[in-house]
Amino acid sequence: MTIHIPVLMNEVLDGLALEGDRTIVDGTLGGGGHTAAILQRLGPGGRVIAFDRDLDAVEEAEEKFDDPRLTLIHSNYADFPEHLAAMDIEKVDGVLLDLGFSSDQLADENRGFSYQSEGDLDLRFNRLEGEPAWRLINRLSEKHLANMIYEFGEERLSRRIARKICAARQEKPVRTANRLAKIVRSCVPRSRNHSIDPATRTFQAVRIAVNDELKWIKVTMKRVADYLNVDGRLAVISFHSLEDRLAKQGIVESDLLEPINRKPIMASEEEVHENPRSRSAKLRVAKRV
Repeated sequence: MTIHIPVLMNEVLDGLALEGDRTIVDGTLGGGGHTAAILQRLGPGGRVIAFDRDLDAVEEAEEKFDDPRLTLIHSNYADFPEHLAAMDIEKVDGVLLDLGFSSDQLADENRGFSYQSEGDLDLRFNRLEGEPAWRLINRLSEKHLANMIYEFGEERLSRRIARKICAARQEKPVRTANRLAKIVRSCVPRSRNHSIDPATRTFQAVRIAVNDELKWIKVTMKRVADYLNVDGRLAVISFHSLEDRLAKQGIVESDLLEPINRKPIMASEEEVHENPRSRSAKLRVAKRV
């Protein structure tokens, strides 16, 4: 059973302007929270086509949902146009992209998303493709490790961290999330408010690299407007500045998208209190013109 709590729920539903028999693409199914709420808002002729790179999420949703209006697809959200074409759907009324990973993935010891995990440091959303994170960090040179951590994690101490990782892997390969976290903590001072783990930026960088996350955001932002009906909505939830920057850039640079909110929508104090992971969430909404 899913333990994931979707963020900015009411803001997403309002942003998508849901009503009647609309067709919505949920590009990141996750625990299915947003999907379920969207289905509740739609009429009997409405439809949700939900994608996820994580097969576990799709299989869980197949057991959870019993709604003929829902289509579940195990695929990268960037490939949604091809899947729409296969279903003879030219355009949709809304697209939602929740770019964060889910609490279900965090809780799985075999995925490596939790810093305390003693299972393999995997970090792949789709475990059927690509290489696991532990293999990546054990094969990259010190220079490439440092560049990756700096570029994708915006970590100013990237060179120090890369040097430490390379020294540690000389003894034995860095295989678990727990060990990587300890290595990073040993050379990165904890922030003054202690709310952010020193390993956060490094884990973010490795996860982004393993899943090619920024590439797929760029691809999707360039394609999405062509598959929205006029007045159709795009809603993007990001969790760090690199994602938010690409979402904003994709909207601003499109001749077919008009931003609904000039500044990103943030979670309320009440939501942050109930779900601390919503603290970093930012929502941008645009309309197809």
